[in-house]
Amino acid sequence: MFIIYFFIILIGKIISGVLHLLGRNAGNLPGLVLWTLNKNCLKAFKINCPIIAVTGTNGKTSVTNFIAEMFRQKGANIITNPEGNNLDTGITSLLLNHCSLTGKVKADYLILETDESHVPVVYSKLKLETLVVLNFFRDQLDRNGEVETLILKVNKFCETFEGNLILNADDPNVARLGLANPNNPNVKYFTVEKYKYATDTLHEAGEGRFCPRCGTELVYDYYQYSHIGRFACPKCSYGKVSPFAVFTDIDLDKPSVTADGEEYPTADSTIYYMYNLCAVYAAAKLYGMDKEIVKKVFKEFRVNNGRMEKFEYNDSKLMLNLAKNPVGANMTVRMLNECEGEKELLFVLNDNLADGYDVSWIWDINFSVFRDVTRVVTSGRRAYDIAVRIKCSGYDADKIVVRPDLDDAVKELFSTTGRKFAVANYTAVQPTRAALKRFIDGEGGSK
Repeated sequence: MFIIYFFIILIGKIISGVLHLLGRNAGNLPGLVLWTLNKNCLKAFKINCPIIAVTGTNGKTSVTNFIAEMFRQKGANIITNPEGNNLDTGITSLLLNHCSLTGKVKADYLILETDESHVPVVYSKLKLETLVVLNFFRDQLDRNGEVETLILKVNKFCETFEGNLILNADDPNVARLGLANPNNPNVKYFTVEKYKYATDTLHEAGEGRFCPRCGTELVYDYYQYSHIGRFACPKCSYGKVSPFAVFTDIDLDKPSVTADGEEYPTADSTIYYMYNLCAVYAAAKLYGMDKEIVKKVFKEFRVNNGRMEKFEYNDSKLMLNLAKNPVGANMTVRMLNECEGEKELLFVLNDNLADGYDVSWIWDINFSVFRDVTRVVTSGRRAYDIAVRIKCSGYDADKIVVRPDLDDAVKELFSTTGRKFAVANYTAVQPTRAALKRFIDGEGGSK
């Protein structure tokens, strides 16, 4: 097998080298070739350090980057995939770029964002120490199918997994993974206490209404967003756990949170962001991270890749956020509504392969709750679809401007001054960032 694995690595290195010479990042193609040649190609790598994986529908990239930054601050040598490439082929390509010809990977930790459906695939080949699971929502139905199908895949993996399992206790779809292997003593939960905008009823699209143990309808004390909140089964008490990491005193104005008696100032201030940080805090606590490092990262670190990224132009401030499913979009709408005063929205919608061709998910976005939104600009391949959806929510059609070309859309958005928000789905977010930078740099603004 050594000879076979040697030639697998050699072929991958040659492909990767050629792509780099051509100015490409070799983020996926080398891995795709290796998986085509040999389905066990991941076994060609010799990894002697712990692997921490982050998965879930929303927030994987942000949480992976935050955890990686904490280990960097600690002085650890890490390998991570900060821009995604989170499928089996992308992770293979990443390892190819960081291994010797014999397949040896030198690092203190591998911290890997991993697509939910690929967790069983990748970690049946690589030894995983810690799995962080953030949430499960409907996402890319034409690729993933219904969310239950996806949950069952990860649950099957967890049935035999004996490593650290860090789970969101406030998501019934995630908390159920803690039941998969009763013999695993390393299951740990994180939770965020009620914040001021939590609701008594479900205001947005949600999943997981029924107890996975007995089928009884779950009862919620409150909803933070979507189906995330404090819940329990009235029949079998599913949902009642002893959390390992708890965020209390959620202050969106400072912004800050409290954990284990310490206040942690944060760089941003949405409940969605706080859940991401709570997952990061749970990982930090598990690995004995110095609290001062955690405080510094929480206060200063920003991912700046279209996840709550901030831009300024003249007298306008804009926040750009990725939204690849109803929950992501609804969270941006919630941020927009929690911002006092008038504001405008840019919504960029594509339907490329990586997005999923089915954009019916936009009908689960709750635009009817718009507050003080004075104008909406729509753009992207499906600019007219999202414009029609917003119009059908009851929003004034005269306040909707359709500009399929992104540069035209950005120019239109900044034809007025004031507070602005931008939402872009998966393949639209980087082109939207680029269009914003082109306009701001060209017109003398600042980022």
